[in-house]
Amino acid sequence: MTEPRWFSQPYPPEGASAAEGIRNQLGRPELDLLTILVRESAQNSWDARLEQSAAPVDYRIDMWTVGPAHAGAWRELLLAGAPNNTEHFPLRDTLKGAPVRVLSVSDRGTRGLGGPTRADNAVGPERDFVSFIRNIGEPRDTALGGGTYGFGKGIFYLLSRPGTVIVHSRCRTAAGGHETRLIGCTLWKSYVAAESDGGRRYTGRHWWGDTSGEVIEPLVGAEAEAVAQRLGLKAFGPEETGTTVAVIDPNLDDLEPAQAAEYLGDTIAWHLWPKMISTAGKPAAMRFSVAHDGVQHPVPDPRTMRPLNMFVAAYETMVGPGGNDLECLKPKKHLGRLGLVKRIMPPLDPTRASRMLDIEDLIHHVCLMRPAELVVTYHAGPKPPSSNQGYAGVFRADEAMDDVYAKAEPPTHDAWNPHSLDRPESTYVQTTFRRIGEGLDTLLSLSGTARPGASNVALGAASSLFSGLVGGAWGIGGATAYSKPGSTVTSSSRSTDAEETTTHQAAGGRRTTTQFSDRTDFSGTHPTEGFGDDDRPATGTSDPGMLDAPRRRPRVQYVGDPYYDDRGDSSVLVQEFRLPVPGPQRVRIDLAVTLPGTGGRETDPPIGASMPVLIGWEDATGQLHTSDPQVVEGGDSVWRAVVRPAPDTMTEIGIKVEAVRTP
Repeated sequence: MTEPRWFSQPYPPEGASAAEGIRNQLGRPELDLLTILVRESAQNSWDARLEQSAAPVDYRIDMWTVGPAHAGAWRELLLAGAPNNTEHFPLRDTLKGAPVRVLSVSDRGTRGLGGPTRADNAVGPERDFVSFIRNIGEPRDTALGGGTYGFGKGIFYLLSRPGTVIVHSRCRTAAGGHETRLIGCTLWKSYVAAESDGGRRYTGRHWWGDTSGEVIEPLVGAEAEAVAQRLGLKAFGPEETGTTVAVIDPNLDDLEPAQAAEYLGDTIAWHLWPKMISTAGKPAAMRFSVAHDGVQHPVPDPRTMRPLNMFVAAYETMVGPGGNDLECLKPKKHLGRLGLVKRIMPPLDPTRASRMLDIEDLIHHVCLMRPAELVVTYHAGPKPPSSNQGYAGVFRADEAMDDVYAKAEPPTHDAWNPHSLDRPESTYVQTTFRRIGEGLDTLLSLSGTARPGASNVALGAASSLFSGLVGGAWGIGGATAYSKPGSTVTSSSRSTDAEETTTHQAAGGRRTTTQFSDRTDFSGTHPTEGFGDDDRPATGTSDPGMLDAPRRRPRVQYVGDPYYDDRGDSSVLVQEFRLPVPGPQRVRIDLAVTLPGTGGRETDPPIGASMPVLIGWEDATGQLHTSDPQVVEGGDSVWRAVVRPAPDTMTEIGIKVEAVRTP
């Protein structure tokens, strides 16, 4: 049996690329290494998919610590023939130190690294092995593919602290059979080694495999499978093809492995969601999984994960009749399709993965993609003036334009740079951004036209401005708390007398506004407060089921300000409240709308606006009661009025209460 050994590449007389130059070809990307790993490796896996198969590509990331059963084999096998100087070959220190950690990226349902194993023989279309193992900067040879092996493979070496990976692949042969291949690669630094006949220069590229011939070759067949088993690498099934790249001692950016696994799952969702969704009755194009020491870490579902569900909706708009064709008029060219959606949305809780994309608490982005439907980037559009408004878009380039957008991308495929192109190609990319901007202008206006006097003001500022439009009222806006004139006391709760109208705005009342934007606005408005418990009987009651003279008047005590929340695919406005007086009481909703800047209250829809709708009353257990009015038992329990707001308005929420006679 052939024992694998290391071979270090000396500079040939005609010269060669130094390892440093190859490592630097990714440039200085803004994304971190783990994010680039996900993007680049998934692109390579997608480009290597089996075209004739309808099954999705399986893509998985596994992290583990080499256990005692395999640690000896790692040290014995992976140090044979290695350079002695650890500065030239840091894998020596890695294997002699603490337990070795490994991160592997695997794909199945792909064609594996097939074709010739020598670069000088790779003259046909099948040259995946030499493209990934031997050559650098191969041109893209997959129609409508996502990237190239030449640059995409560089991230594996950058992620490994000693710059070393083990590549385990299975492919079909020209004869129709299967072949397993195993080879190791190190990409570190060029150096000069002292030898018996003087110094000799080396490129810093090293390969580990079969050194018995004139050129180092991978282990193949049964020998490859036996060595992979000794290292603890997962074997391939009888008819399975694909590739596993094991990164030795990965740089996890100071994250614990479990944290890194969670981050990788989130990153997969943000950057690969178009491959995770089923559309037009077709299954998802790829399946993803992440595991650490055998424990699975879930990859979020983009259809249910906020805010990716907005981009999924925009994608479906883009491929459906609601999408728009973007055109360049001079020179005339069809650029692609654009889909946009606008929604009410609560502020986001940003994650490490979203922050890597400069997405914090608000979605105002268009996802750019080429026909391969791999995320290029999230292009930020105009920021809405409210934290409760968001929009998402998806632009997919036309197939005929794929080469243009591909040439506009840097090696990491995470931007479109028109300045890197010559005309007319630069014009096409510049026009793409101009057309997207025009679509966003239409989306953010009402019926395509902005209201007179609209301005870009922030949520808190808008709330403060609108609160002053109510004559004789004092109140708090979304950002600033105002004290009652002449008072030094701030009340922490609000209450209403039974049957008090919710739109009463007398001096000493409180108005709480949560603005959506200057074009699409929402507010929660409450009636007067400050009335204490009352022994007077309720008035204006004609229902014989009501008490004639209750000792304590039923009241509503509002708990905090109204807030936005997600319920399924839609956002709702929620007002929490208590009924502090014991006993059964009947509550009913009182909803109205106002248009920003008018100060007027409407119980019928204004022109161009709909009315808010009560979805239901949610009790302390989370059960939703949909009848209105609803009988509620008074006490300390907190209830929630759940309302679907009216677009393009401010929504006023009021709750009325009356006592119910008990039998």
